[in-house]
Amino acid sequence: MTECASRDAAAALARVKELGSTVRNGTKWYVWYQVIFGCAAAVMVLCIGLLGRPHGVAIGTGSWVAVVVALSVYASRQRVSRRGFGRWHAGLITAWAVLYLAVLLPGVFWFEGAVSWWVPGAVVVALPGLIGGYVEARR
Repeated sequence: MTECASRDAAAALARVKELGSTVRNGTKWYVWYQVIFGCAAAVMVLCIGLLGRPHGVAIGTGSWVAVVVALSVYASRQRVSRRGFGRWHAGLITAWAVLYLAVLLPGVFWFEGAVSWWVPGAVVVALPGLIGGYVEARR
């Protein structure tokens, strides 16, 4: 009886290890998701701030919508997400939105076309995705 229980326990531990590896490997997609999100956010900010109206807004917003739709489709096709994914993703979006508005609103009103505002602003807006991708890759 003890030998049978030991075999069952060993098999259960092996299965846990296998499933853990599957989840770790299956969630690597989110690293790329965040990095692409961050880079696309930076490009959008640069387009809006430096290309002038209405073309910059149209190009920036249009490319942003295309990237967000593509990322949403990509995410919906993934089989695995890490525990706590919803909270982590909501934090990413919230941080991005706050930083985006903090760069966009003053930029549109007081720094129209100012490279010294929009380039650092684009980097700041990209940070949630880039830092999130780094943190996710380290998990």
